[in-house]
Amino acid sequence: MYTTLDILETRISQAMAQVTGRKDCAAIVKPAAEARFGDYQANGVMALAKQVKANPRKLAEEVVARLDLSDLCERPEVAGPGFINLRLRPKFIVDRLLEVHLDREQHKYGSSFEHAIDRLGIAKAATSQTVVVDFSSPNVAKEMHVGHLRSTIIGDCICRLLELKGHRVIRQNHVGDWGTQFGMLCALLSRRRQALAKADADVSNTLILADMEKFYREAKELYDTDETFAEQARQAVVGLHSGSQRWMTHWRQIVRESQKHYDQIYKRLDVSLDPSDTRGESAYNSDLPAVVRDLKNQGLAEESDGAICVFPEGFKNKEGEPLPFIVQKSDGAFLYATTDLAAIRYRVGELKADRIVYVTDSRQKLHFEMLFATARAAGWAPPQVELVHVTFGSVLGEDGTPLKTRSGESVKLKELLNEAVERARAVVDQKNPDLSEDKKAEIAQAVGIGAVKYADYSNNRTSDYVFSFDRMLAMDGNTAPYMQYAYARVRSIERKAVDKGVDVKDALARVRQAGLTEPDELALAKHLIRYAEAIEAAIADYRPNTLTAYLYDLAQRFSSFYNNCPVLDAGPSKRPTRLLLCDLTAKTIRHGLGLLGIAVVVEM
Repeated sequence: MYTTLDILETRISQAMAQVTGRKDCAAIVKPAAEARFGDYQANGVMALAKQVKANPRKLAEEVVARLDLSDLCERPEVAGPGFINLRLRPKFIVDRLLEVHLDREQHKYGSSFEHAIDRLGIAKAATSQTVVVDFSSPNVAKEMHVGHLRSTIIGDCICRLLELKGHRVIRQNHVGDWGTQFGMLCALLSRRRQALAKADADVSNTLILADMEKFYREAKELYDTDETFAEQARQAVVGLHSGSQRWMTHWRQIVRESQKHYDQIYKRLDVSLDPSDTRGESAYNSDLPAVVRDLKNQGLAEESDGAICVFPEGFKNKEGEPLPFIVQKSDGAFLYATTDLAAIRYRVGELKADRIVYVTDSRQKLHFEMLFATARAAGWAPPQVELVHVTFGSVLGEDGTPLKTRSGESVKLKELLNEAVERARAVVDQKNPDLSEDKKAEIAQAVGIGAVKYADYSNNRTSDYVFSFDRMLAMDGNTAPYMQYAYARVRSIERKAVDKGVDVKDALARVRQAGLTEPDELALAKHLIRYAEAIEAAIADYRPNTLTAYLYDLAQRFSSFYNNCPVLDAGPSKRPTRLLLCDLTAKTIRHGLGLLGIAVVVEM
């Protein structure tokens, strides 16, 4: 099912080509900014008029004369210097609404059970790609903090959106599980195990999750103050690089303990990452010498001040000198750059990626620009493989600086989520004290976690935003609680209809036509049939806020519809159409929040 916007774009572009004889015409159709201009507006004629040296308004009139949009729109209107305003026909809206209502896809579970999934007018991509999405990437031996929130949830949303379009998505959690710091961690673990063995104590669980941060700080302090320990840590690094069974065993235990921590966070956030998606820095160790060797053999890498560097074309420092992309330090150590190049080779060569998407904060912009340029120059990322860096801003405190605890440390993600759920529970206790304890806990979890995620998604990802529990848990405005309440409200209407003896399922199954006679009915229907356009826009620039903006607008339009168009008290001729609008609104909210990994609730 093509979106309305796509149909208009194609037909108007064709008319522009017929009038001018040019093949590169683009109608540039956008939703109208204001209802008085119609539903859509085509803005491409003005740019085309400049190219062909024509009067833009006259050219727009000629294009309109060639157009046949009678099955979609009222007669197009030319406005201003050459805008083409388009207003959808009510019949087209009704027909498309019914198409969306019936648009389902069969999913098979096991050998016999099939389940119909609502697609809501969202077509799959014409060509399915293999897309690798690199996101989250916590560091081993350190608890996840608020700085990991955005990469984790934005990356997860991107994966869900791409899979919805039919792409094969391979998640890659590029965890920081290698480096010189593991020497001191393994040395401390060895020391602890020896002490426990001497005391004839159990050494099977030397590390526990809650101690990971403390364990890291203790190892660092010993490394800085105890030369005997520092020497053992250096020996551990040598042992790790040589594959010593003793030190590799300690390293694996540290990695496993960290994995338990971030898997718990992923489960709580309902993020679609599992241990099988983890491929950390350590996975590329054996490839790193070959990466440097191959860069040298191609004449791309050279020695500079003892280090091995690539100087990608177009990158200069403040003095105008070529900027180095260091792939091996003077002491022989490899860097993030080397590992990232090895990862690209693996993802293109082994995973057969058509597209690789990296989700990191904007401070890494230069690194990825130089990484991509180097991979292109080396031929490891051919032109047909798309490399994308999805950047995001910082999470700020109320003072406008990066969110920290009172002691100046990064806020641990676990503690932030705990507080969100606690605050949500207080709201539930106040608003609906008669609910059971289990129900209150379920709602508090959905609302608290949803509030944190939605607040992040609803901001432009490239911007910083101020973290505020009060704002994100508000029951009004563009928040998760508002959207969850909107869903619960719609479902309560359907339950009340059943209580009145209305067979809602039968009524919806029998709908084959819809009479949209009221302005609020029409406005809601128009918005519902644009859901696929919102999905396309969110995917095009990897911006979840496009989806949250659509959902918030949907909830507001539904509220206006419900206030002005009775559903339960409507007569037999109007009730089916209004029940259909209610049902599609609920399905769209649930579907949209599902793409954000946010749960819905049937009561609040």
